[in-house]
Amino acid sequence: MVIKLLEKIGKVVLNVLEVSGRTAIMVRSSFAVVHTVKAKPLLRQMAHLGADSLPIVLLTMLFTGMVMTVQIAHEFIKYGAQSSVGGVIAIAMGRELAPVLTGVVVAGRVGAAIAAEIGSMKVTEQIDALRVMAVSPIAYLVVPRLLACVMMMPVLVIFGNVIGTIGGYLMATQYAGITHFAFVHSIRVFCIPNDVMGGLIKAMFFGVIIALVGCHKGLTTENGAEGVGKATTGSVVTAIILIFVSNYFLSLLLY
Repeated sequence: MVIKLLEKIGKVVLNVLEVSGRTAIMVRSSFAVVHTVKAKPLLRQMAHLGADSLPIVLLTMLFTGMVMTVQIAHEFIKYGAQSSVGGVIAIAMGRELAPVLTGVVVAGRVGAAIAAEIGSMKVTEQIDALRVMAVSPIAYLVVPRLLACVMMMPVLVIFGNVIGTIGGYLMATQYAGITHFAFVHSIRVFCIPNDVMGGLIKAMFFGVIIALVGCHKGLTTENGAEGVGKATTGSVVTAIILIFVSNYFLSLLLY
């Protein structure tokens, strides 16, 4: 009983170490060839992974800001703190809600797409064909997606911050009866630049996680179409878990 339990724990530890080692090698290889990335494929990935994700990010953050205001506005009014609602909404958006929810949305859409695309190439031996033609899969497939996610995630978070705060403003003024001056003035009083900058730094880390997990799952796909499905699901689940875990440590460091 004890021996079997230790065997299972050992297999899990070895699997974690193997995945960590492969990911570290991929990161090192990506940085080694990052200067070889050409503008055209990078812009294509930025449009596909970043700009195409904007509508769903805006929709998510708009309703998040509206719901959060509905939840807290009357409680704040009950205790005479209605002049703080705007600042609370803006700080929550800048520090946590916009970067984390954008990361989750992008992990679901982009991480799955990266794993499925590269995984399909792996099982159809297109990755092997690239190596035969002396084309590095890291330089051709991984680095453009990694750079695109790192650069576009902060942009998406900025839009998420703005639209989420606008959603909160609409509900505060139209639903809770808080004045325009009170909402905007509280943002000016309570918010500092670090509230937004910290969220943008988080977004860059989340972009690295989403791209690396998606590429790693894609490059290690096996067993045909079934393997592609497992890689896609595993990419989304792993990226979301890592986003939540890293968000805790980044919050400790940044605030």
